[in-house]
Amino acid sequence: MVAILVRRFGTLPALAACALLFASPIARADGAAPPLPDAGPEEALDKKIAVWRFDALGIDAELVARLETLFRMELDRLDRQPLPSRRDIERKVTSEEQNCTGEEKCLSAIGKRLGVDLVVTGTVGSLGDNYVLTIKVVEVATAKSQHIQSDPLKGTPDDLIEGVRVAAYKLLAPDQIHGAIQVQGDLIGATVSLDGKALGKTPLANNGVVGKLALGTHKLRVEASGYDVFDKDVEIHFQKVSPVVVRLLASGQVTGTGRTIVVERNPIYTRPWFIAVVGVSAITIAALIGHKMGKDSTPCTVYTSTGSMPCN
Repeated sequence: MVAILVRRFGTLPALAACALLFASPIARADGAAPPLPDAGPEEALDKKIAVWRFDALGIDAELVARLETLFRMELDRLDRQPLPSRRDIERKVTSEEQNCTGEEKCLSAIGKRLGVDLVVTGTVGSLGDNYVLTIKVVEVATAKSQHIQSDPLKGTPDDLIEGVRVAAYKLLAPDQIHGAIQVQGDLIGATVSLDGKALGKTPLANNGVVGKLALGTHKLRVEASGYDVFDKDVEIHFQKVSPVVVRLLASGQVTGTGRTIVVERNPIYTRPWFIAVVGVSAITIAALIGHKMGKDSTPCTVYTSTGSMPCN
């Protein structure tokens, strides 16, 4: 079984918008380049597959039909053989088989009547504010089913689409469940590692794209002598390339203050207190010199023809 938790959407048009995301690129507000478009399957399956139906368990049948449509779209991308339509299936099965609720025996009988190798079915029910989507695949020849458990979804339209796609691949092509990262930077020769494993030096080969990574969070590290280390958690998505632009800063460089601070180194002789001390010292020295000169000076005498007399 594949159990997927999907947050409840307030309106059905929200799910309709999900389907449009398969074909339309998503613009990013920060101006960065959007992720590369879905790569599609690496190797298409060559099996005949039929989707029996998704049964609604106490919820809106139209919503369940939309989820089934998303799942069918992904299987069409994954399989070389065209899937029989809902109308083709209903026309070929008997009235008794129409009541099949997912048992392996009746699904195997339906598969034999349709001439397919695998039959996929599912149910959708509510669990609090979430939906629970359960999917299983039955091998027609042996009437045995495959049981796989998926991780819960966060609930956005993107997550819903990715979750349905991953569910299809987990059932039929689990070795193709991976994504990629693209590392680009402005420095040549920086060492790049992912989750502690060295990838090489910038610029990396293949235009910086490193593929076949497990889905989820990975730790990217870029470092170079004389520069601060770049550490970033990168989320890898199914069949998408997550771009990362690395800007290394020189060690000690401070950014983000929005202003420039200038520190002036003035000589000591330009300080006010130094000028005041020098001025007082000069006056004191001048006074001492004048006093000394007054004590050491020679008496003044005026000489005349009749004698001499002191100066006034």
